[in-house]
Amino acid sequence: MLPDECFDGVVTALRDRDGVAPPDPTRRGFGAQALTVHGSIFAMVQDRALVVKLPAARVSALVESGQGAPFGAGRGRPMKEWVAVATVDPDAWRDLAEEACTFVDSRRA
Repeated sequence: MLPDECFDGVVTALRDRDGVAPPDPTRRGFGAQALTVHGSIFAMVQDRALVVKLPAARVSALVESGQGAPFGAGRGRPMKEWVAVATVDPDAWRDLAEEACTFVDSRRA
């Protein structure tokens, strides 16, 4: 399965959740093709990998286990709350995106 096809499955699984919006084709720049919750990005595909926003400790654990890689958005230095998961796995991607959605939504005040 191709990364874009896998991400389409993630979008389908999450798009009906409260506050979740699918990628906006009119958006440009960082996260142009991202899932958002209440306007904040939580998951996207970048360079054929799923990129999700999670707590820094969770990102570190995924990187240390080899399941993920640091994500720097082309800025050189990795972003501490973002991880890229290159292995295309529909179940794992959906689970990570759900986790990211919950995390990002919980930070909304």
